Amino acid sequence: MSALINNELVYTVKDLCRVCYTCVRECPVKAIKIINGQAEVISARCIGCGNCTKVCSQKAKVFVNTSQQVFEFLNNGKTTVACLAPSFPAEFHDISYTKLIGMIKKLGFKYVLDVGFGADIVAYKYHEYMVMNPTKKTISSDCPAIVYYIRHYHPELVDSLTPICSPMVATARIAKAQFGQDVQIVFIGPCIAKKAESDEIHQVITFKELRNMFHTASITPENVIDAEFDSPIGGKASIFPVTRGKLYSMNKSDDISEENIIVASGKTHFKEAIKEFEDGLNKLQHLELLCCEGCIMGPGMTEPNKLYTKTTFIRNYVREKLQQLNKHEWEQHFKKYLNLDYSQHFTPADRRIPKPSNEAIENILNSMGKKKPEDHLNCGACGYDTCYEHAIAILEGLAESEMCLPFTIEKLHNSIKELNLSNEKLASAQLSLKQSEKLATMGQLSAGIAHELNNPLGIITMYSHILKEELPADHPLQKDISLIVEQADRCKKIVGGLLNFARKNQVNLVETNIIKFAQQTINSIIIPENIKVEIVANMTNPMVYIDNDQWMQVMTNIEKNAIEAMPNGGTLTINLQEIDHDVEISIADTGTGISKENLEKIYTPFFTTKPMGKGTGLGLSLVYGIVKMHRGQITCESNDDPTKGQTGTCFKIRIPRNKMFNQNKSYTYESNEY
Repeated sequence: MSALINNELVYTVKDLCRVCYTCVRECPVKAIKIINGQAEVISARCIGCGNCTKVCSQKAKVFVNTSQQVFEFLNNGKTTVACLAPSFPAEFHDISYTKLIGMIKKLGFKYVLDVGFGADIVAYKYHEYMVMNPTKKTISSDCPAIVYYIRHYHPELVDSLTPICSPMVATARIAKAQFGQDVQIVFIGPCIAKKAESDEIHQVITFKELRNMFHTASITPENVIDAEFDSPIGGKASIFPVTRGKLYSMNKSDDISEENIIVASGKTHFKEAIKEFEDGLNKLQHLELLCCEGCIMGPGMTEPNKLYTKTTFIRNYVREKLQQLNKHEWEQHFKKYLNLDYSQHFTPADRRIPKPSNEAIENILNSMGKKKPEDHLNCGACGYDTCYEHAIAILEGLAESEMCLPFTIEKLHNSIKELNLSNEKLASAQLSLKQSEKLATMGQLSAGIAHELNNPLGIITMYSHILKEELPADHPLQKDISLIVEQADRCKKIVGGLLNFARKNQVNLVETNIIKFAQQTINSIIIPENIKVEIVANMTNPMVYIDNDQWMQVMTNIEKNAIEAMPNGGTLTINLQEIDHDVEISIADTGTGISKENLEKIYTPFFTTKPMGKGTGLGLSLVYGIVKMHRGQITCESNDDPTKGQTGTCFKIRIPRNKMFNQNKSYTYESNEY
């Protein structure tokens, strides 16, 4: 075996590799390792089939190019022999074979041999071996990728490989017998694995590389002289490259009613045939295997498709060749070279990775959300046939959990949800900070105004009361004085509200039954007959720590605003529920709603949409401050557009249930069931 098998036959151009896993899917031995989304070929596991190079649309998987070494051979002064694979008509169907041979010789090759003759010898040797060993069932050894697969992944079957060399090696031995042992031999064909098959071949190039060499040397069919193959010329076995071609050469059939031969080609079928052979299911049969769908579909072909068209090109070429073949000359050459040594021996080279434990596999599957058999979608998006195989590959260090498309999509959805939640929290925090800054500024201003107004307002209030008491009840000024007294009292309340707003009050937390407390707040306000009140409690434990006086102010303020927003009647709903360690209080109405442009201003001091004399605009500012002092959050949703559904407003207040979540140095604690 060639030392090249220990090096990279196929490698990855990392700049071109994208996350598609097509190469993983197409590799029959999963010799692809995913590292940070990049698919790298593991040369120690690769069998050289080249499937990955055929399917990679980004051209990120390429095979080693040896054309430069061949150019050096051609220029070193030694005799160089080209061994041309019989699959060439499928590649160079637009060039006559005589032109092609002329082009190859113009590159510098002294001789061009037909590997079809080596195939004739090998076909005969196979037939002879089967006749002499009728009870021994074997696996063909022509395809090097199949041989590597057996040696590396089914080493117990190495003795079942037919001990006969491939047509390439047979032709090389014939060339050395004919031209001397010192000749340099270059094989030209469609296969990558041939590059590492045997040390008896000095260099191997593919048809792709040959075309590039023609281009580099400016060789075209028009500037060469036609030439024929150097003797010996191949015969019937030139059909070898086509699936079942060797059987045709041996006058055999894969009809199970006539022969005990099974033919399998392609990355899936050959593996299944070997597995069944190993299990004893078809051990009474000879296996004729090819890794590709015939050699005409090898990765070294320029056109990777068109199986049936290529088959037609081969058949037409072989038909014409046999019609022109000098049978007498062919028989003489056949007898001359038949007795050379065409044996080949194979040794095991086990490269299997021990299977992980079932427990480890289950742990990987569970981590990807595949906890039940129905969770195993086996979609194949990761490149593996089943979720189970993917889990094994992860444990073997060949794959990543992110390769699982359903798992990655679900993970992405969860990330989006988390980001949305974080964005909502951030927006809420920004809004709270903005509101707190407003309130802090307004608090300082309010405190200054309140203190300046308090003294003159006290004097006005006192003297107006004195005048009212001194004037007779029927005095003409009594009405005017009463108005002054009324408005002075109103101003006093406004100033008192300003002081309460600006002052950092202490919170006296009391353990309170929030359901009973909510009912008490309703009882403390006047409810018009056209308004229905509903209290909905979905709580197993109604106890919560609040400052009763301050919380009465919070709820009654919002409830009064809700009633005023329903002049024509409606429903006031108070919903109480538990969320984790918090209690959420929702107060909703079916009133006129708050416009979108006013919604952000509702907590701003002195902002009100009520008519003059109906409100100061301090109520919701005080509510906001009290909620924050309870370490809570308050949000408001509202709709004032009937075309978008039911109008109304809903305030949601969320506060910690227990006093441990409300701790502050200025707090005091009591116990009371309201």
